[in-house]
Amino acid sequence: MRTIVDLPEEQIKILATIGKQSRLSRAEMVRRAVAEYIARYNPEQGDEAFGLWKDRAEDGLSYQSRLRAEWDE
Repeated sequence: MRTIVDLPEEQIKILATIGKQSRLSRAEMVRRAVAEYIARYNPEQGDEAFGLWKDRAEDGLSYQSRLRAEWDE
């Protein structure tokens, strides 16, 4: 899908320099920037941590307490 984006001239110049160095088109750099932005700010992300402790014999609170008890030693 095509999208029109207005960028300041200074950003266009910097993208041109980076594009020459990395041998990437401006379109590819913008695609990568958008993908990185989505990965960082996507509100649907973050659920991958749920269930990490399901197969452990010790619950998270006990584990945390045990580790913090080491600080008192």
